[in-house]
Parts: sequence; C-alpha cells; structure tokens
Amino acid sequence: MKILQIVPSVSLVYGGPSQMVLGLSKALAKEGIDLTLITTNSNGDQGQEPLDVPLKTPIQQNGYSLIYFNCSPFKRYKFSLDLLNWLSNNAHKYDLAHIHALFSPVSTASAIICRIKKLPYILRPLGTLDPADLRKKKQLKKLYGNLLEKPNLAGAAAIHFTSQKESNVSTRFGVKTNDLVIPLGIESPSDLPEVGTTRQKLGIDSNQLLLLFMSRIEPKKGLDLLIPALEKLLDQGLDFHFVLAGANPQDQDYENFIHNQIKNSSLKQCTTITGFVTGEMKLGLLQDADLFVLPSYYENFGIAVIEAMVLGTPVVISNQVYIWQEIQRAKAGWICDCNQEDLSKQLKLAMADQKTIQERGLNAAKLVLEKYSWFAIARQMISVYRNLIESI
Repeated sequence: MKILQIVPSVSLVYGGPSQMVLGLSKALAKEGIDLTLITTNSNGDQGQEPLDVPLKTPIQQNGYSLIYFNCSPFKRYKFSLDLLNWLSNNAHKYDLAHIHALFSPVSTASAIICRIKKLPYILRPLGTLDPADLRKKKQLKKLYGNLLEKPNLAGAAAIHFTSQKESNVSTRFGVKTNDLVIPLGIESPSDLPEVGTTRQKLGIDSNQLLLLFMSRIEPKKGLDLLIPALEKLLDQGLDFHFVLAGANPQDQDYENFIHNQIKNSSLKQCTTITGFVTGEMKLGLLQDADLFVLPSYYENFGIAVIEAMVLGTPVVISNQVYIWQEIQRAKAGWICDCNQEDLSKQLKLAMADQKTIQERGLNAAKLVLEKYSWFAIARQMISVYRNLIESI
C-alpha cells in the first residue's frame, strides 16, 4: 500500500494542524506503510524567508520520504506549480492520497489533479468547513467553495474530521460525503527539562499558580474573554501568574493589539509574554503550568490542549473546543461556556484546590495516552486506507 500525504506547509508558524501531518506520517511509516509526504517551503505569509530545505529532492525522514517544493508564483498562498507538476506526473504510483487543508490553493488543485488522474483521495478540512470559519471572507469563500471545493468534496473517497462535533457542524455545500472521525495524536515527549527550571528562567515564583495560554494569537482563540476574566480574578484577590505564549506572523497587528491590552491592564504586573516558543521552553512551560487555558470560539480539535495534557497539565477550555466532552468525561479539566462570566467561574473553581488540579492532571495524561497516541491512531488510519482502496 503506497500512500501520498499532501499539505501546504509543515512550518511551525502555521501551528499544530499542519505539524500533525509529520506525526501521522512517522506513525504510519512505523507500521510499515510506504509513504511520501509532499509540501511547500512556505514559512509564513508576511515576507518571512522560506524554509531552508532541499527542493524537489526526497528526504528520508522517520521511515518515509519528504519532498519540499518551492512556493511559486503565489508565495503568500502557499502555492507551488512544481508540486502540482510532480503530482500530475507521479499520481499513478500511489494507491491513495490524503490531502490536508481546504481553501488552500495547492490543496484544492491537488484534489482536482487526483480526480483527473483517478487517484482516490481523502480530504481533511482542518476546521475550514466550520460555519464560524466560513464567515471570515464570507463572499469569497462562498464562491470558492461552490466552484472548487464542492466538486472536491463530492469526488473524495472520504472526508477526515478529527472530532464528532467537527463532523456534525461542518458545511458540505450540499454534497453527500463519506465521513470519517479519527482524532489527531501526539507522541509523549522525551528529554523534558527538570521540573521548575522554566519557571525559574522566567522569574515565576514556584509557589504561585501558573496559568498558561499557548496557541496562535488570533481572534478565534478567545483572548477577548480570557484577559477580562483574569482581570476579574485579580480584582477578587486571587494570586497567579499568567504566561501568554504564541504569535501570529500572518496578523501581527492583532498580536500587537493583545500585547498592548495586557500592558495597559492590571495583568501587567503578573504576566509574562514569551512570544512564539519551541523546544525546551515550550515543553518546560507546558510541564510547569498548573492550568492550561484555551477559551476558543471554535476549535475542530485543539492540538495544544493534548500537548498540555500529555504532560499532566489539566485544562480550562470552552465547550467550543470540540474534544471537550472527552475531557469532561475523563475529569481531565474544567469546561466553560464561551463567555467571560463562565470562564471566570471555571477558572476560580480550578484554582481553588491544588489537590484537584493534580488529580485532573493525572486524568489528563491517562486520557491522552489511551485515546490520542499516534500508535492507536495509525492503526485506525491504516484500516481506513485499506478499506477505501479495496472498495474502489
């Protein structure tokens, strides 16, 4: 079985959903799948330098082949004629393609080529079919969706959703689709820094509750709810330190707006703004935090949530993070409605008892290892691939 994975970019700047393709590819290769991943060298949409990688040359990585293609002629949109030419010439060598992202020109064109070349394909929308996401640039997306993505959805062997809620709410432009619900996974990190060292580096008292927001800084993440909720808790006399970790290279104006809001707030004295973090700093923050907070308005999965939970950090999330029900059932965190008042209430409940924080942290780690390990997800995916190939 030869599988082709296609994603516009695997750069860190585009967040977890793109990066997860690397984890999936590694897990599938470990299970014996002959796999090739093709992508572009895109590294941000605000004039950043592209990834410094070999182009059009297979790189052997974690048991699979990875091929990067130059973004050209439309670098801003992660478009690559070279990638599409390669796909057109090589589609016949594969049994199935798994295409990640809709409303991205290179993914859209890849699906069209797969149809022309009779290569069966799965589409993973990455939340782009959520009505809330479709409201952004509404008229353009309506036109794009009906002209281009509607036939792509209709021609797909299956649509890969990462949560049941994502499947339930997604728009399909009136076409009937074969839907799969398979979550994303995570690999338990190794070489963790010593507990407490990241707090020490940032000058955060070891006895102070540490609340962590680590995600892309954009309006859908609910920072407009979180900042006033934390201000309210401060006014009530609660003692904590807040770390804002993340960036948005595609919308630096909004990132600056959030930074300035905090700097002009009562939160200023108890907040650390780190910017985008990776490696040891990222792992250290996730490990040292008492609570991970993400009150998103919509989140088809929430990679950052499981990254925190695998390290034993319980979460405070909105019920619009679409894996909230699993977290609630496992008592792995606290769930709030998507409003400031309930967010404040749940944060206050969470902060009230260190013993409960520890218990829910243990539950969080257990949930991730049981349900969101790449090993288990790769097995599910291989079964799906095999069934689809055999049915065509």
